[in-house]
Amino acid sequence: MATPKPIRTRRKMQRVTIMDVAARAELSPSTVSLYFRKPDAVSAAASEAIARAIDALDYVPNLMAGGLAAASSRVVSIIVPSVRNAFFAETVAALQDELGKQRLQVMLSHTEYREHDEENLVRTALAWAPAAVVLTGLSHSAATRRLLRDSKVPIVEIWELGSPTMDMAVGFHHDQVGQAAASHLVQRGRKRLLFLGARLHEDRRAARRAQGFVETARNAPDVTADIIQHPAPASAEVGAMLLGEALHRFPNVTGVACSNDHIALGVIFECQRLGIAIPERVSVVGFGDLSFSAAANPSLTTIRPPGDLIGKEAARLITARIAHPEAEPERTVIDTRFTLLHRQSS
Repeated sequence: MATPKPIRTRRKMQRVTIMDVAARAELSPSTVSLYFRKPDAVSAAASEAIARAIDALDYVPNLMAGGLAAASSRVVSIIVPSVRNAFFAETVAALQDELGKQRLQVMLSHTEYREHDEENLVRTALAWAPAAVVLTGLSHSAATRRLLRDSKVPIVEIWELGSPTMDMAVGFHHDQVGQAAASHLVQRGRKRLLFLGARLHEDRRAARRAQGFVETARNAPDVTADIIQHPAPASAEVGAMLLGEALHRFPNVTGVACSNDHIALGVIFECQRLGIAIPERVSVVGFGDLSFSAAANPSLTTIRPPGDLIGKEAARLITARIAHPEAEPERTVIDTRFTLLHRQSS
């Protein structure tokens, strides 16, 4: 007698729909849809009932469904140069916190400072009908600008001011950062100045800081200044190498500004290894005020960019634009400024 084949049953995967959420919350589907599109338009009681239903049903909204994607999704695309960079992490965290209060979700991607990658990421983001797109800096390819212009999506360019913006912008002038660093060192009586930078051929903002530094230093009496750069991403190791090259080419250097605090930390380590006193022999200024800067020995003089404020202001502009889609868009530019923190290294 043949062994009977086991009876196999197949459970059909059924996606929870907006209709299920509406039934569970005892509300109309249109109210639930409004909850996702314009949460402020739904009463507190209805919002609470919908939230409970979503939790109970493990509902995941289909953002590409016609009703929710007819105009735009609840997704904000954020494109930064590097997810490894602590500067941008602070801004993204603030953006996510503020946008989350309006039930807007963040889609994060990074370019590694390549304009072509940014262009491809913008194409992908626009396929999701984003509520807004956040870009880092003001330098973009012609194709990226064309795509965003034709999309009519709200755009916020963050972390840089100085050139015409596509729509809205929140940030500061990087040439002014370099000017502040140079002025600080000149005021300390330093005459032979250098800017040590990593990846300046790709990091346009760091290059602007370098240019502002050199121009300001050279305008001071009896002060000379130059730029020394390395093509690799910023690190303490690169900072040490840059100082070695600086001492070889300009042994009388008395003050250095660095493209960021990682480079400055490498400079401090190399000075300690070589027995060069800081700030007696060489003064050092960084950029970023990263977590180790105040704890370094000596503590690092640096320039603090307001990363969290940039995120909060960008989120405020986005939510205001979404709340009033019928209003004529205004090209808003917000200058968040920056702060020079004078510590032991200078």
